Amino acid sequence: MPTPFENALSQLSRATQVQSFDPAFLSVFSAPEREIHISIPVKMDDGTVKVFSGYRVQHNSARGPYKGGIRFHQDTDIEEVKALALWMALKCAVVNIPMGGGKGGVTVNPKELSEGEKEQLSRGFVQKLSDVIGPKKDVPAPDVNTTPQIMQWMADEYGKITGDTSGAVITGKPLEVGGSEGRGTATAQGGFYTFDVLKEKLELPEVCTVAIQGFGNAGQFAAKLWSEAGHKIVALSDSRGAIFNAGGLDVEAAMEHKKTKGVLAGFAGSGEMTNEELLEIECDVLIPAALEDQITKENAGEVKAKVIVELANGPTTPEADDILFEKGVKVIPDILANAGGVTVSTFEWEQNLKGEHWSEEDVFVKLKEIMEREALNIYEKAAALNTDMRRAAFIVALERLEEAMK
Repeated sequence: MPTPFENALSQLSRATQVQSFDPAFLSVFSAPEREIHISIPVKMDDGTVKVFSGYRVQHNSARGPYKGGIRFHQDTDIEEVKALALWMALKCAVVNIPMGGGKGGVTVNPKELSEGEKEQLSRGFVQKLSDVIGPKKDVPAPDVNTTPQIMQWMADEYGKITGDTSGAVITGKPLEVGGSEGRGTATAQGGFYTFDVLKEKLELPEVCTVAIQGFGNAGQFAAKLWSEAGHKIVALSDSRGAIFNAGGLDVEAAMEHKKTKGVLAGFAGSGEMTNEELLEIECDVLIPAALEDQITKENAGEVKAKVIVELANGPTTPEADDILFEKGVKVIPDILANAGGVTVSTFEWEQNLKGEHWSEEDVFVKLKEIMEREALNIYEKAAALNTDMRRAAFIVALERLEEAMK
């Protein structure tokens, strides 16, 4: 099985077969500018000391400071973080914001840590990296299993070490300490704007049936946004399994059930299936909102959705992309569909640097304009080159990066 970074490089070469670029530029862009491995000792509640492995990859800074989330996950490793950093560099270029690409992670299952242990880990991460991050250098953000509270600890620790009071070193903070309005829903909101502006061009019906894999932040808000817009949510899943109802699920009630029971399973009036089966059900729109490598060459032939909106990072492998393209399944790729999160993160950074606080309405007006403009731009590029939207998005990003790197 190729590593996530090898998959990212395959996607790159897949795109550059459609439109060629200067080989020297591609060589330089393909390698991360810096990879950092750190050890973070944490004094556990039982008195023992445990050492956790952390990573920060700074992929490319041609267009601005490195930007990218920090994930706490037991399967996180350097290869995954390298892939995510490369995608971030492309993603920031796709939505044309003044940021480069970076990513961070710690190999840990945060569910096994107490609040105090989590705080030590978060502060320890920043202590080891305080000289290489900063508002003008590298601006981390939340990702899988990291919360506004974790971002607050990190920003606070950076302030203690450096004396920086702007808070602009970290985005995704709680509102009361410099966070931005709209950040919580931004990833799903941005994905919805791209879907909505392309719906007619992608020949989707007025009311779509929607299946969502993953019920974390992005998945829950997506379920809410799509159902509020009148679409029918027919399947939802979390890490334990999926629920479905061809007549449509009550999203608010499902969220309440998940909150009280901790799982979606057992939700009244729904059947149950596996996460794998959810990817293959009949629906208009499939939204992978969990982890990478979910749609592969093994199951891509079984996908029955007309359109895939990738709210997760890297949910589709390059081999699967080729199968879906042959089948006529349209994919709104992650580097466009989930770029709402980094766009609003950049707005937060900008507000912190200027000492401003924008209303949620202002944030979403700006976000909508960016997401719709770039979605149409990429759709037209794909049509002109007779290719899929992922290759088109990579090409648009690479053109902008090459220009900046000159």
